[in-house]
Amino acid sequence: MADSNETSPAERTADPNYRSVTVERVGLKHYRARGANGATLDFGQGEGLLTPVELLLAAVAGCSSVDVDIVTSRKAEPENFSVQSSALRIEEEGAVRLDDVEVSFKVTFPATDEGAKAQSMVDRLIKLSAEKDCTVSRTVEHATRVEFINENPTRG
Repeated sequence: MADSNETSPAERTADPNYRSVTVERVGLKHYRARGANGATLDFGQGEGLLTPVELLLAAVAGCSSVDVDIVTSRKAEPENFSVQSSALRIEEEGAVRLDDVEVSFKVTFPATDEGAKAQSMVDRLIKLSAEKDCTVSRTVEHATRVEFINENPTRG
């Protein structure tokens, strides 16, 4: 696919690699994200809602979780599968961002031959996820252009 600056929105949406999520306001500080498959996730600020920063951390942890789980669970069902993602919020020149994102896995399998095989794969799969397979963490790590567009500008 050509650079998004060289393609029309229709051309981008026809590309099989195109990904999109729509966010709508549900109420004060409450939003709903809807994926192309119709799945939804509420977020915002308030009781029972993850913040956008927590969603970003969840996306990093979730992406790598899938990478590790999809392979190891073919060998054995985990007894425990927990992944924590954390980061430091820093301020630079009046703007904020995250730094030092850490993804920590706690994965254990039964004390069986299959469980031992699955457990022995975890380190390698975490490394593969970080270096190659996890689209989310690789996007966060690389300088990725983000363009903001107002589709309803003020008419003068």
